[in-house]
Parts: sequence; C-alpha cells; structure tokens
Amino acid sequence: MPTPMNRREFLIRSGLMGVGAMSIPAILSACGASDTASDTTGGSPGRSLYFENWPAYIDEETVKLFMAATGIEMKYTEAYNDNNEYFAKVQPLLAKGDKADPDLIAPTFWMASRYVKLGWAQKLPLDKIPNAANLRPDLKNPAWDPNGEFSLPWQTGIAGIAYNTKITGREIKGMADLFAPEFKGKIGMLTEMRDTMGLILMGEGKNIETISTFDEAAVGFEKLEKAKSDGQIRSFTGNDYMDDLNAGNFAACVAWSGDVVQLSRDNPDIKFVIPEEGGTSWYDTMIWLTGSENSDAVAQWINWCYDPVNAARITAFVAYMSPVAGVKDELVKLGGDAAAIAESPLLFPDEATLSRLQTWGPLSEDEEAKFDEAFAKITGA
Repeated sequence: MPTPMNRREFLIRSGLMGVGAMSIPAILSACGASDTASDTTGGSPGRSLYFENWPAYIDEETVKLFMAATGIEMKYTEAYNDNNEYFAKVQPLLAKGDKADPDLIAPTFWMASRYVKLGWAQKLPLDKIPNAANLRPDLKNPAWDPNGEFSLPWQTGIAGIAYNTKITGREIKGMADLFAPEFKGKIGMLTEMRDTMGLILMGEGKNIETISTFDEAAVGFEKLEKAKSDGQIRSFTGNDYMDDLNAGNFAACVAWSGDVVQLSRDNPDIKFVIPEEGGTSWYDTMIWLTGSENSDAVAQWINWCYDPVNAARITAFVAYMSPVAGVKDELVKLGGDAAAIAESPLLFPDEATLSRLQTWGPLSEDEEAKFDEAFAKITGA
C-alpha cells in the first residue's frame, strides 16, 4: 500500500542506491534475467522466480543484490494495485486449476485468507526457510492461518490521519476533525474499504475486531454517505492521496503511516496521527500460488528477505514496520536517515501505541459482499 514517489528519493538520500541506479526491468536485464526466461517460472524449478507486488515496495538495488547472491532469475513487477482488482484478474485462471503468472504475491491479510480458503495458495516450503524464525512474535499464527503454513508477512503498517498544517492551521486529533465544517471539500478518504470504514467506525466507538455483520457497521456507512452528499469529502483516492495532501488540496485524509513518514521529510507541514479513538493495523503477506513449481526459489527469496540485514534495507526504503525481528539494530548500523527512522514510533511502536490499534476480524463472503456493495455505492467505484 505504499506510494512510489518518495521511496526512491529517500533511498538516494540515505545512500542505499547508487548513482547509476536502474529501474527494476533494467536490473533484470543486467543480471541476465530476460523477460522470456523469467516468465517460464514453471520450467526451471528453483532457478527462476516471479513476484508481483504493490508499487514501490522494495528498492531496485535490493532485488539486484538478491539475484547476484543466489543466481536466481527474478521477475519482479509492481502491478498489484488493489486487492479486489487483482483477485478478479487471477480468479478465472486459479478457479479452473490453471497457473497464474506469478509464483508469489503479497495481498493484504484478509485477501490472503480468501486465497487460502479457496485452496489457491500452497503451503510454504518452511523447511527451507530457517530465517522464518525471525518473524515477529505478534505476527505468528494468525487466525486464518493458525499453523503459519501458508503465509509470511511482507510489511505491516498503520492507517490513521495525515494532515497539512498549512491548510488546517491546527493539530488534528481524532476522526471528528475529518467531519468538521471548516474542512468542507478538503477531506480525502481511501478507496481501501477496511481502512476508511475501520477508522470511521472506531470514531463511532465500535470495535472492528468484533464486527461480523453489515448491520453492526451500518452507522459508519451512514456517516460516510452523509459526508459525501454534504460535500465534506473532496475525493476517494488510492496511493495518489499524497499528491493532494502535499499540494494542499486535502486539509486531512485517511492515510498509511509509511507514506507520511517519507513525505514529511520533504514537507514538514505534513503530519501523521493515530486518531484518539485508535488506528487500524494491517499487513500485506506473501503467499505462494498454486501451480507454481518453484519451491526452491520461493524459499531462497523469503529466507533472504527475512535476514535482518536485508530486511533493514527494505525497511529503509519503504518506511513501514518490518515483520522481521532485529531490524531496528540493523538500521542503526546503516547510519544516516536509516538510523533516524529506527527511532520512529510509527515503525517501532511501543506497547501503549500497539494497544490503540485494531485489526478487522473475518467477514463471511455474504457479509463482505454487503460491505463492498455499500462502499462502492458511496465512492462511485
């Protein structure tokens, strides 16, 4: 769920990207991994890998280092823009028992649960991933994957409020501020239903971890619909909310923590706050799609990323909470801006902060359809 623009700038400033840094396709070519070779992932088990991920969720140098260290031909693409959109893209293939192009994807946890329930995810080759032991204890064995066999998190983050102090003229503290008349027409909401509705419902005193029916959440949808019809909301956006926030088109908006950490380095007027009522906690997690035969390459990639040294490089770029224990110490060793973010409470929250975060519980398919339909009606999606 990251934003492309500021990641690359930060990497250059922190010295983690060389002057001759290349795009990911260029890296693949430079390392001898042609598109043709990488597309034939099923033909060379263990020596090639295709990972399709969200935009700007790793730096080019790190992908290059992995390929150089392992000799694996890796195709890394950034075409995962929306959970539901991507699911609709691969569903026709996986439902027929055919193979989708990627070996690995990193859906948000609730969508990963759907893949597992449908039988479209394989058990990870954990016997070949010793560094899986470095997984943060709080992320182990989620309810939808109780034995931790099908998933290993890629990054974790917080949804809260970002605001531009030049426009607000004051601090923003809670969800009520997003509905204040003084900000009419200058509020942004995310197209990610769980984050937008999660924060609104928490602002209404609801515990989203226990919500299982649409009726329990109806008050939040009513509030959002009224705000939209009253002109309070300027627009619903994806990652591009950062442009509106930076330009002053948004006074405040629902936002993701890592994005704002980066943007605030270039624009100190941009702030991020976990609302008084609390924020939502989410994570995107790697799953191995059915039909892929590249168990060795999948194992080597995940094992490499779960080495704290390599995980710290990724964290320095994306500025989200790493799922890997030991990353903080490695960021300090990197020095510079990387060491500075090791002190960020958004990347390394204390227990008091963690206690203010909530995560959506599972929704049945029927109830989830009601949520999605109501949200789409409001947003115009």
